[in-house]
Amino acid sequence: MASFNKVILLGNLTRDPEVRYTPKGTAVTELGMAVNRVYTAENGEKREETTFVDITLWGRTAEIAGEYLKKGRPVFIEGRLQLDTWDDKQSGQKRSKLKVVGEGLQLIGSRPGGSGGGGDEEGASAPRSSKSTPPPKAAPSAPDDDEIPF
Repeated sequence: MASFNKVILLGNLTRDPEVRYTPKGTAVTELGMAVNRVYTAENGEKREETTFVDITLWGRTAEIAGEYLKKGRPVFIEGRLQLDTWDDKQSGQKRSKLKVVGEGLQLIGSRPGGSGGGGDEEGASAPRSSKSTPPPKAAPSAPDDDEIPF
């Protein structure tokens, strides 16, 4: 039987990431993310529901998160679900926790203090992968009437 395990999340961090290293030198960080859902109840009232998700990042992705992310910052995460199980030492009961193992990370918006545009100002753009080269800068042009400005 085929299976598929993919999670895509867009939300805000609930705490600053703290990068740690395994004895073999691999970076790992734990993130907390809040994901909001707005819906309309049966009585027509708008409601908001917040889900808190624990995320683990490994390797270079964990280091990037530690360097560029802070509490409250929006972030886009792609990953997979993982169920951790253990025996509680105090009660002796089996415990389990469903979490996300992040396999991709995308920074949203500009860094605090940045203008959000250009890229010439320090801190105004997110880091780029070392595998790609930045596109050449073109002079701004007036949008056509048919062009959507985003």
